[in-house]
Amino acid sequence: MTGFVGTGVATTGAADSGAGQVRVAHLSPDAPAVDVLVDGDAVLEGVEFGTVSKYLQVPSGDREVTIQTAEDDAVVFEGSVSVEAGTMYTVAAIGEVSEDTFRPAVFVDDFEKPSEENASVRLVHASPDAPAVDVTVAGTDTVLYDNVSFANATDYVTVPAGDYELEIRPATEDDDGEVVTTVDVSLKGGAVYSAVAAGYLSPDDEPADTPFEVILATDAGGEEMDEKNEG
Repeated sequence: MTGFVGTGVATTGAADSGAGQVRVAHLSPDAPAVDVLVDGDAVLEGVEFGTVSKYLQVPSGDREVTIQTAEDDAVVFEGSVSVEAGTMYTVAAIGEVSEDTFRPAVFVDDFEKPSEENASVRLVHASPDAPAVDVTVAGTDTVLYDNVSFANATDYVTVPAGDYELEIRPATEDDDGEVVTTVDVSLKGGAVYSAVAAGYLSPDDEPADTPFEVILATDAGGEEMDEKNEG
């Protein structure tokens, strides 16, 4: 990948008033590494599954986005994405190549930076074999996210900064479904995050051995975080 590796800390830099800020996330568990082109120009190369790029300045307007395999330039998506000046976006490659459901999901990253005592975090559901989920905080009655379905992102939720054990459950009316997996995350004060549920819950039954994980991407502030996935 050229210049963008790992989960990537979002950096905005000096914004162009006529541009939006766009980052790309590779969240398709059976897709190979891909290149991303905007209006025919390569902006990211060799993007592996689980990568979330830094924000790139992209001129406002309808931009032609092409996603193609890095190895042989086979086009897996080509279409128009609308970019508004002054707006931040995450363009997530989701779905499955083997099921012909590979596509980009465009999320507007609309947040306010929290105080130094708090962090803001949203959930992005990109696991194709996972049902709609509830996310609760272990050892408490706190429900962070309710009934989040595939290809959707929640609003940002502000929580005290610190360490959390999150429980991921199939969505139920009372948010009390059996815990499928737990995830430990550390959230720094003043930072904004996207917690991305990706991979397969049951990789043995799927076309690729890409197990479920939660990728914690920094949208603003803070530093790149480490997370431990258990299940």
